[in-house]
Amino acid sequence: MFTFFHVDQMMLFGKVSQQLCGLKKLPWSCDSRYFWGWLNTVFNKVDYERLREVGPDRATSEWLLRCGAMVRYHGQEKWQKDYNHLPTGPLDKYKIQAIDATDSCIMNIGFDHMEGLKHVEKIRLCKCLYIEDECLQRLGQLENLQKSILEMEIISCGNVTDKGIIALRHLRNLKYLLLSDLPGVKEKENLVQAFKTALPSLELKLQLK
Repeated sequence: MFTFFHVDQMMLFGKVSQQLCGLKKLPWSCDSRYFWGWLNTVFNKVDYERLREVGPDRATSEWLLRCGAMVRYHGQEKWQKDYNHLPTGPLDKYKIQAIDATDSCIMNIGFDHMEGLKHVEKIRLCKCLYIEDECLQRLGQLENLQKSILEMEIISCGNVTDKGIIALRHLRNLKYLLLSDLPGVKEKENLVQAFKTALPSLELKLQLK
């Protein structure tokens, strides 16, 4: 049971994080880079006590929405994008089915939130400044996600290279993979061959230069 003080703190944090994640322009300097790096690290930090308290679906939802991403739950059409309007009620009722991390600030240190997720079928990573190979490698290592993920889209993530993409071959039930505008991906033919061998039923859609 949360105290009112704790709930108020979370609501205030949610409002502040949404406002900050919504800011698109800041004079680029060493100070601003340090500030954003520090802030995004705070947003991505895993609270393992919170994970144990509310479970992986709720804790992951809070992490993703703090960072400007969205989630959709099984049995619902509506995307959850407001931290302060996450559903209440039995915590085991809401299972994450889809994640849209477009323009979010999720980064590798936050991916431990996802270890206990069992129902995620689709992930979209679009214009994610902090997504890098280690994030995709972490996804490929999570046993539950290896079973559940059916679709992935990776678009305009400039820090992703062939090394990260190839790690997705461990998502053994992956049926659809869209790769678009990824300047760090160089060996397209090798990727095609690797996925054809590992995931012969995968629909691989490439929009790469």
